[in-house]
Amino acid sequence: MSVPQTTRDFQSNGSSMFKSSVNRRNFLQLATSGSLVLLCKFSDGQEVIAQASAVDPQHFAPDLFVSIAPDGTVTCVAHRSEMGTGIRTGLPRVLADELEADWERVSIAQAPGDKRLGDQNTDGSNSIRFFFDRMREAGATARTLLEQAAAKTWGVPASECYADNHTVKHRGSDRSLGFGELVATAKTLDVPTKDQLKLKPRSQWRYIGKDVPIRDLDNIVAGRAIFGIDARMENQLFAVIARPPVVGGKVSSVDETAARAIPGVVDVVKIPGFEGAPNFQPLGGVAVLATSTWAAWQGRDALQIAWDLGPNATYDTDVFAQQLKETVNQPGKTLREVGQAVDVIAKSGKRVSADYAVPHLSHAPMETTCAVANVSTAADGRVTACHILTATQNPQAVQSAVGPALGMNPDDVLCNVTLLGSGFGRKSKPDYCVEAALLSRHAGRPVHVTWTREDDLQHDYYHAIAAIHCEAAVDRDGKPEAWLQRVAFPTIGSTFDARANTPAAWEAEMGHTDLPFDVPNLRLEVGEARSHIRTGWLRAVCHIQQNFAVSSFVDELAAAASRDPLEFWLELLGEDRQLDMQAAGLGNRGADPKDYPYDIGRLKNVLRRAAESANWSRREKMPNGKGLGIAGARSFLGYTGHVIEVDVAKDGTLTVENVWVALDSGTIVSPDRVRSQLEGASIMALTQAKYGKITFKNGRAQQTNYDSYRMVKMADTPRSIHVDIVDSQAAPAGVGETGIASFAPALCNAIFAATGKRIRSLPIADHDLSWT
Repeated sequence: MSVPQTTRDFQSNGSSMFKSSVNRRNFLQLATSGSLVLLCKFSDGQEVIAQASAVDPQHFAPDLFVSIAPDGTVTCVAHRSEMGTGIRTGLPRVLADELEADWERVSIAQAPGDKRLGDQNTDGSNSIRFFFDRMREAGATARTLLEQAAAKTWGVPASECYADNHTVKHRGSDRSLGFGELVATAKTLDVPTKDQLKLKPRSQWRYIGKDVPIRDLDNIVAGRAIFGIDARMENQLFAVIARPPVVGGKVSSVDETAARAIPGVVDVVKIPGFEGAPNFQPLGGVAVLATSTWAAWQGRDALQIAWDLGPNATYDTDVFAQQLKETVNQPGKTLREVGQAVDVIAKSGKRVSADYAVPHLSHAPMETTCAVANVSTAADGRVTACHILTATQNPQAVQSAVGPALGMNPDDVLCNVTLLGSGFGRKSKPDYCVEAALLSRHAGRPVHVTWTREDDLQHDYYHAIAAIHCEAAVDRDGKPEAWLQRVAFPTIGSTFDARANTPAAWEAEMGHTDLPFDVPNLRLEVGEARSHIRTGWLRAVCHIQQNFAVSSFVDELAAAASRDPLEFWLELLGEDRQLDMQAAGLGNRGADPKDYPYDIGRLKNVLRRAAESANWSRREKMPNGKGLGIAGARSFLGYTGHVIEVDVAKDGTLTVENVWVALDSGTIVSPDRVRSQLEGASIMALTQAKYGKITFKNGRAQQTNYDSYRMVKMADTPRSIHVDIVDSQAAPAGVGETGIASFAPALCNAIFAATGKRIRSLPIADHDLSWT
């Protein structure tokens, strides 16, 4: 089977059924030689996958991520998951740029889980940061060999040959050869080492920093694209699961009679729950397997189950929120200290303090979690093969979770990745894939597990409920001389270790211990908080609560000093400088501070740019009910400044008139996708700030669907979103999560400017914004 010319062809040209005997380990050879184990299209309920065949010896594959066919077709392996960010296009564009490939002759092959590819977790705003250089090196490797092949063909020095738009040319003549014509010779050459590569200068970049439609766009718009919810395997069953309503609960008894009477129901299966910490294993419960999702759903709802609810059945978020507030108003564990903040505050004649709170939040992706698994077993019940087809952010995590659950080597689990109907971190947690695998093993045929919206909202890995206490001693001009800050929330670590009850250093570093202000006395603490649910990372993670508190408190300090908030921000940040990460004990997300310094000048710059775009100077002249708010953050190694304009009617109706966001995330690969992510971040952050709240009573989540866990609608959304991307040559930093951190505090600061009402706890919907 020849390599299709475009990604669009991968969606329409496949015709062979998947053979479970195909070894996942051969994928990279197959993908880079034109023979692919790759999801293509579904029709008539059947999975259509490009058939694996013998490795084509005619293809030139000098690197795991790229191959070139004799006809000149370049195939790039995309190993990150596509969920709207454009990464399935962006990383191959970086490679194609360095290769000097014609983008119209580049095809993209989606990789399965394979640790040889490096990190595959499309999470943490790391894809471009982790693989920008790696993609350039892959492209440069292929380009260098093609140039050497041309030199050998012509009998000239390689220095006289250069690649240009899918051909190699000779500087001393008008000779040229297409990439395909050079494949046979290039295959015989030694692959150069990294230090032998010469990367293109920025001035010669052809695709990096330029807009282009993502390769999946036409299929997405036309409804032809394949998402996890569309995944099909031959002879598959559908499953919907009744899970314990309280985390850690178990089935005491079940009456299956009514469920089995539903037309289409094939079987009812108990799933064991996790032991110890939840990790990425199933919650347990009872699954109904049927010939359609609807029949499985109706069968699930007909089950009569008595639950042993377990130790978390008393969890009440109203009570827990008060406990967290009490915790942050008592001394905690110090993570960073400069000077003598506690003593200075105790002796100060003027202090400002405030307590902030953020509730549990749910990921609530539009496409709920879903996976189809096909598990084969020997006569003795031993698992011999497992194929997972799913919308996942991390196929290697699927392998790591499914393998032990089936008693097989994780590397032997084949996990193919569909497009994702959003994820926000939820789909990097593969408990749903384990459910599908266990059920397929039981049924002896493929099983597709679908979570309903109610399942999604009531059994999530929730964002942590949090409390933050901020306190400062200020001088006569209102500038802080000492800053004390305490946070308390259930740590994500509790999902993996039931004993974990204190925020980890990396969590605290998201807007808490990385406090950037020029204050001589600092004390930054964390308090204990036990998790009663599954706590997980959500887009922007702990920046959600910690930046909300910090940027809100800056605004409160400015108001207490009767100062302009922008001027106060800039003065508080101090001189342009770089934070001493080592002295502060900061991990910097594992990045080298030489490449990714905490640059105060860049943070100040995005604040100034957002303010300038918003015409900040008009703030003092705005009438009652209208206001501008400002906030800034360094998040996932990128910098944002937000200014938000609101109109609050006397009855409290809130209208977001304008959002201005300035972003400095270093080198940008795909400007249009960055703009889209910042616009989407504005909508998501507005949803969370205005409505986001998951509550628990008797251990059970009280919200069940979008009627009780509200999303912003068209009437709620900002009238205009203005995106300003800083032109930068710095190393590429985060984007997807970076745009969230400073939105909510800027919004709440704008509400204060408009009404005089200070929002210290989210969501805004819990507050009366009316004024007279």
